[in-house]
Amino acid sequence: MISMKGCHFPKDVVLYAVYFYLRYTVSYRDLEEIMAERGVQVDHAALNSWVVKFSPMVAARAQSKKRPTQKSWKMDETLSN
Repeated sequence: MISMKGCHFPKDVVLYAVYFYLRYTVSYRDLEEIMAERGVQVDHAALNSWVVKFSPMVAARAQSKKRPTQKSWKMDETLSN
């Protein structure tokens, strides 16, 4: 679970902004405008601090939920011959 202790915005808003920044190539000022269109008034400096603070946690959580990969296709090909 990602802790949002001390954050003044709802968890969903923060995670949405961090995800959006990491997934798409937008600047903090563009993301500020995108969030304003959705009714959230947040400064680009706050967005920067959210990305710096929460992106490692988001990445670690995503990595832990990732399924293990199967054997290499090259390995399978050599076994079938």
